[in-house]
Order: sequence, then structure tokens, then C-alpha cells
Amino acid sequence: MKPQRKAGPRTSTLGAAAVCGALVLTACGSGGGAGPSHSPSAPSQSASATGAAGIACGKAATLHASGSTAQQYAMKYWITTYTKACPGTRITYDGNGSGAGQDDFLSGRTAFAGSDSPLDDDQVTRSKKVCSDGGRAIHLPLVGGPIALAFHLPGIDRLVLDGPTLAKIFDGRITRWNDPAITGLNKGTNLPPTPIRTFHRSDSSGTTDNFTAYLAAAGQSAWPYPHAKEWPAKGGDAAKGSADLAAQVQRTTGALGYVELPYAVDRMLRTISVDTGAPTPADPNVTSASHAIAGARTVNTGHDVTLRLAYDTKVPGAYPIDVVTYEIVCDKGNKPETWPATKAFLTYMASRKGQENLSFQGYATLPAAVVDKVRTEIAALP
Repeated sequence: MKPQRKAGPRTSTLGAAAVCGALVLTACGSGGGAGPSHSPSAPSQSASATGAAGIACGKAATLHASGSTAQQYAMKYWITTYTKACPGTRITYDGNGSGAGQDDFLSGRTAFAGSDSPLDDDQVTRSKKVCSDGGRAIHLPLVGGPIALAFHLPGIDRLVLDGPTLAKIFDGRITRWNDPAITGLNKGTNLPPTPIRTFHRSDSSGTTDNFTAYLAAAGQSAWPYPHAKEWPAKGGDAAKGSADLAAQVQRTTGALGYVELPYAVDRMLRTISVDTGAPTPADPNVTSASHAIAGARTVNTGHDVTLRLAYDTKVPGAYPIDVVTYEIVCDKGNKPETWPATKAFLTYMASRKGQENLSFQGYATLPAAVVDKVRTEIAALP
């Protein structure tokens, strides 16, 4: 299958986002060069200022955030647009993985975290030490998208796999591309006996958590592990971060790995179509992912908003391997020196303007009711 060009057109900005581990407005331009993250000569910014394009600016501040690589392209777009409108604010985002981003936030090192997995109960309890005034961490879903299964098999443009077959491949029980389980799903395709080289994330990753949740749900008894941010199975090759994993797949004949769609498109990797049991296999693109995410169950607790995805969906046209990225902040007791700017930035991210161009970056549309709920919750945060 050829990469989904409509989902993420190639631009120098997208390429820079994949190259730069930390997204910094002045440090990662279209050429990916390094530079300072804060300029002392930046214009001042009042708490009530309205910047270009009608974006409301909070009090000027320097914000540090980290976490999910899944939202890295979106964050690059958001940071560039917001800081152009509000030049007194500087924002850095380190795409170091959901687990590291959670740890950074829970240690008080960042203004907010991006994570493709919600905090567990113990982590929420820990957050009460960071959030003052009796506050706790909450989740605000702001972007979603498909996790693509990228492969490198010369001469093969399209492949179909299902949950049980993928589970056996990533558990090391199917080891060659011409295995009968694979050829049975791809009749008429002359598959070679090339060894399969699977790649997984070495870091604590929400992408891994969501992919293993899919394997647990759709792989049935073929996947004996629980979903987790750390890769649970033995064997395979490890890569840190989505950009490195995509690079490893690109350079390795016989490779198969899981990455967010923009990373697969950025390197022009072919991707697997998934047989869900629907009449036709589902391709990884923004439309099919949006269709699947629309069927997620929304859980609201106070200001907290989380989505429970149906990884075993059989809805026609719905791609089942998806991720929703949350911004994690305190429901009260956020750092007073950075909160006005953080709240203004979150408000912009959730706004119609912040959401309208995400499909061009390779991201799926979240349900309108969810985005409306998030906007309401952000506005209510003290």
C-alpha cells in the first residue's frame, strides 16, 4: 500500500519535526538547525492581549512541556502558529515519549505533559504533590490519529494482516513473510521467504500501550500479554522514539514496525491494511481513524476527559489501531508563573482554528462532542 499522501503532505516543517527531538520555536526551523529557545528581546505580552488571527494570548512566559511523539507534528504546528501570534511567549516541547513526559510532569519539571495513555491511579495520587491547592492531574484529549504498521519488503506494495496474525508476528511465532497465515490473507501476492524483522519502541511509549491494547483485543488468544507502555514480548529489535523506529524500518529489508502515520508518510513507507472482519480491510488514514475514534466511549470525571477506544471494532471503514493524545495539567494548583500562558495555549489548541488543519498533518478528527467538552473544561480551569 502506498503512503496516504492526503493524510500528511510533505513539507519542510514536517521533516524538521521528525528530526528534532525537542520542538523549540527558535531551535527547530524548517532546516532543523539548533538555536536558543528564548530570546531576551522578545516583545512583551499582556495577560489580556489578542494576537494575530484572533488568538488570545496569556501573560508572556516560557513554557516547557514534554511527552508523546504521536503529537509531535501537531505540536510543531501549534507552537509555530501560537508564538507567531503571541511573540512574548516561548514554548519548548520535548518528544521524549509518553512515559517520560508523565514523569517530567509528575516531578514538576514541565507546565504540561502530552501522553497517549492516561495516568494510572497511583500516578494521579502522585500528581497531588505537584498540583497545589488540593488539585490533581486531569486529561484533556486534543489530537488523535492512526498507528500505522510500516513494512519494508521490496516488490510488495500492499499487504493485509489481521489481529491474530499480527500478534503471532510480534510475539516471534511467525518469522517469514511467506508463512501460510500471511499468504492466506494475501491471495495472488507472491510473498518471498524473507525473514520478518519486527521493531518496537525501547522507551516507555503510549504508542506501544495502544498497539498492545489492539493486539490484546483483536489478537484474541494469540497475544498472551497485557497492554503496557513498555514492550512486553521477547525478541524483536528496539528503537527509541517513533522517528528512529521509522528510520530502522526504512533501512531494513523484511522490517515491520508500528509508528504514527505522519512518521510513515514522512519516510514514504508502505503500510499494512488491517482485516477487522468487515467486508473490506481498513487502511491507515485520517478518515478511517476518525471513523473508529467516533465510536470511542467518553468518560468524564470532573474536569477529566478520557476516551476508551474499541480496538476490536468491526465497523466498515474504521481503522482499529489508533491513538488519542492527552494534554495533562492540574485541575487546580498549576504553576502560577506559567499557568496563564499554558491555559491560553491549551485554549488555542482546542479552538476551531487550532483543530482545523490537523488532518493535513496526518491526524484524525476527534468527535465534536469531545472537543466541545474539552473547550468547556479548559475555560473552567482556575
